[in-house]
Amino acid sequence: MEVILIKDVDNLGAANEVVKVKSGYARNFLLPRHLAVEASQGNLGRLEEKIKLQKKKEEKMLAEINSVIDKLKESPLKIGAKTGTSGKIFGSVTPLQISRAIREQKGYEIDRRKISIIEEIKELGTYKASIDFGNGHSAEVEFEVVAE
Repeated sequence: MEVILIKDVDNLGAANEVVKVKSGYARNFLLPRHLAVEASQGNLGRLEEKIKLQKKKEEKMLAEINSVIDKLKESPLKIGAKTGTSGKIFGSVTPLQISRAIREQKGYEIDRRKISIIEEIKELGTYKASIDFGNGHSAEVEFEVVAE
C-alpha cells in the first residue's frame, strides 16, 4: 500500500514523501495517528501543489536572504566599546552587541544566536563575524570596534 507521509517517521521517511508500506502498518499505525494519508489521486495532487508552494516560498526567502547579505556587506558596522589608554577594550564584543548594531545601522533584525564571532575581540580594530541564516546560507559581516 502506498501512503503519503504527513510527518517525519523514523526508519520510514520524511514528511511529503510517498512510501510503500504493508497495509496493516498503514491501517493500524500510520493512518490512526495522522502520520500519513492514503496515496489517492486527490491526495497526490494536493501533495504536488504543496511542494510547488513550498518551492516558491523557499525561492522568495532565498531572494530576501541574498538582499540582506548584500546590504550587510555594503559597509562595515561600527560598534562602540569602552577602552583604556592603551586601546584595549573593557570586556569584549558579543553577538548581542553585533545584533543591536545591525538593527540600528542596517535596519534588519537578526537573532544573536545566529551570529558567531570568528576571533576573540580585546582591542580596537576591524573584525569579522559569521551569520547563519539556516538552510546552508551564511555570510561574513565585517565590523569595526571603535572607542566610545
